[in-house]
Amino acid sequence: MDVLPNSMAVQEAAPLWSDFWLVRLIFNFVGYSSIVLPGYFLIQYFKRRKHLDKGHGICFPLVRVCVFGNEKAESTEDHIEIGRAEMAESSASQQALRLVICIIGLQASYLTWGVLQERVMTRTYGKGDSTVGERFNDSQFLVFMNRVLAFATAGMCCLVTQQPRHGVPMYKYSFCSLSNILSSWCQYEALKFVSFPTQVLAKASKVIPVMLMGKVVSKKTYEHWEYCTAGLISVGVSMFLLSRGDEIKHSSTVTTFSGLIIMASYILFDSFTSNWQDVLFKYKMSSIQMMFGVNLFSCLFTVSSLLEQGALVDSLAFMGRHIDFALHAVLLSICSTFGQLFIFYTINHFGAAIFTLIMTTRQALAILLSCLLYGHHVHLTGVLGIMTVFAALFMRVYARSRIKKKTERSLPPAQKI
Repeated sequence: MDVLPNSMAVQEAAPLWSDFWLVRLIFNFVGYSSIVLPGYFLIQYFKRRKHLDKGHGICFPLVRVCVFGNEKAESTEDHIEIGRAEMAESSASQQALRLVICIIGLQASYLTWGVLQERVMTRTYGKGDSTVGERFNDSQFLVFMNRVLAFATAGMCCLVTQQPRHGVPMYKYSFCSLSNILSSWCQYEALKFVSFPTQVLAKASKVIPVMLMGKVVSKKTYEHWEYCTAGLISVGVSMFLLSRGDEIKHSSTVTTFSGLIIMASYILFDSFTSNWQDVLFKYKMSSIQMMFGVNLFSCLFTVSSLLEQGALVDSLAFMGRHIDFALHAVLLSICSTFGQLFIFYTINHFGAAIFTLIMTTRQALAILLSCLLYGHHVHLTGVLGIMTVFAALFMRVYARSRIKKKTERSLPPAQKI
């Protein structure tokens, strides 16, 4: 087993890359634009020509599905009522078994994914007696690998389960697909500049940006307690980051600034993704269909960008030189795909509150596992910050469940299930 450098050595090497991550991001945008710009002009052309009313021919069904769909958003209340009825028919023991399976599946998928992600992005491959070792730098290739397997899996599920048609135009998937790609890219890229525990805590602090994005995109309103818990999360993250001041002093200001910019970009893109998916769910669609549509465009975006940059060939060559990297990349894709499936299943059957509770526990375990495996040190102030963050998250889940029960009790008997 090769000797792995500690996190400080990784952060000291990061300035060598700090001049290039922005260039790679610009090249990625150029690659995505080769899909986005022609698609935009085609959509505008078909809408101006009113192709839905006048169109005909072999390509008309494809144009209708991709450009027009059924523009009227449908209410999802019918799907919620059906789901509740199915839950009521199941016994308590069956529901408990399903919940245990969801917990094990989510924890196993994302804990393994987190450990592998840190291994791939912060450690070298091929280091031995006669070789110096190579570091894999192309985050977009890892995103492409994840999305290809998720797309294939969702497609098979749609075929097997014969999902009903929904009304959303296919091009609307591209918005959250592009933001999802960019958030995933930033998540991988950030590990070159910040430690994994710092990244996890920063991800936990995205509650406030998600709320603000929800007000802009989905016109949502929030209670006072939601803003209070979001503020507590920010305080906890600040305590954790300040406790790492000794490490930051040893790294350059360029490295620290680069890491902050990338993590801020991740939070921005990820906040838009979840809120835009909420908008899409107003149409009659299942979670599997959402997974299929988003990953379809993700594959198109990433493969076009990789081919234009010539990075696909280089990444495959790196994979051929280092079999252990190939194994890690495949395992990352498997964990990401199964994680998505468990996410959709858990939310559909148990709701967002239970899912948040499970993922909150996963984040705490991820920090602990990373510290044990890769030697990250957390001071007392950092521990208090971590405890503050997760206490606030548990408070949010508890408050939501109490409000939901209170609302259900206030409903007339005829509306209760």
